[in-house]
Amino acid sequence: MSEWTRTTLDQLVKLRRGHDLPTTSRNPGNVPVVGAAGPSGFHDTAIVKAPGVVVGRAGASMGHATYCGEDFWPLNTSLYVTDFLGNDPRFVYHLLGEIDFSGYNSGAAQPMLNRNYITKIPISLPDPDEQRSIAAVLGALDEKIAVNERIAATADELALTLASSERWEKRIRLGEIAALSKVQQVPQEMSDDLVDHYSLPAFDAGKTPERCSPLSIKSGKFVVDSPAVLLSKLNPEIPRVWDVVPDNSVPSLASTEFLVLVPGLELSTHDLWSVVAQRKFLEVLASKVTGTSKSHQRVRPAEVLETEVVDPREFREVGVQIRDLAQSILVARRESKTLATLRDTLLPQLMCGRIRVKDAEKIVEDHV
Repeated sequence: MSEWTRTTLDQLVKLRRGHDLPTTSRNPGNVPVVGAAGPSGFHDTAIVKAPGVVVGRAGASMGHATYCGEDFWPLNTSLYVTDFLGNDPRFVYHLLGEIDFSGYNSGAAQPMLNRNYITKIPISLPDPDEQRSIAAVLGALDEKIAVNERIAATADELALTLASSERWEKRIRLGEIAALSKVQQVPQEMSDDLVDHYSLPAFDAGKTPERCSPLSIKSGKFVVDSPAVLLSKLNPEIPRVWDVVPDNSVPSLASTEFLVLVPGLELSTHDLWSVVAQRKFLEVLASKVTGTSKSHQRVRPAEVLETEVVDPREFREVGVQIRDLAQSILVARRESKTLATLRDTLLPQLMCGRIRVKDAEKIVEDHV
């Protein structure tokens, strides 16, 4: 293993504040617009060449690192790298993501990073060859996770096509084929060390639950003790429908922003998911929301159960195909969760030189 040099952040990269680009000023295009938390839309013009690295400088995402593999536009809520100073971009991305920037907050009303205040943050830096080797090990895991997500997304799309209203005539009230489960649990009162928490942020981050201590969950949640479909009642025009098969090794809890739908005896959750996740169904729900502000628009459970869906009991052989696709989605996402855990375990060890690249390569080879 090469020698690592103790140095400071200004010897790793040069940073610059991003540039304002309101959504009203964006033109149709495929150039990623990257903010503090990552991609936040598209534009027709790039102002930074790839590869690039962006670090959140404002708000709750202060210090969040994003790697950009294509030309992009960095927003003014971020800092972006203007010069890698000969260092490997992917290594830089991982290293910046490991730095705890919380002690360098220069904001008052909200968290804020000032690039002039962070230049002397101490870091350990290997030579470029070692950087590339470390980036390659972590990249192998990232690529496998990305492949799994493409598999899951493709299977998602195909299953929804098979169950679409254009293919099936019969409609039925959702309440005739599904029931609501309303059993709740106060996480703070649980004796378990870990639970799987099905939340809206976890859905948005990759459709895998967050495994965490129940003590970290501050309010009552729905109990999910059997396969179910979770349907967000908050802003239903945003498609958040989750086909859930709980891992029986730990208890599972769901946010009360979800409705927990349990299919009838003759159906699987996969059948139920395929009709509830249809865009037309969600559009009807969106027309029934109550609430005066965008952040508080919800649909009533009774309205959901009264809304019509395609009758999945008609599927027969198509239902077998949908269930097979759903199983492939579950397998892909569970594997991605395992790989992400492995990556997150290896990352800090590699980034400080505590584990050798060759040892990490052997571990990764057993999983990809």
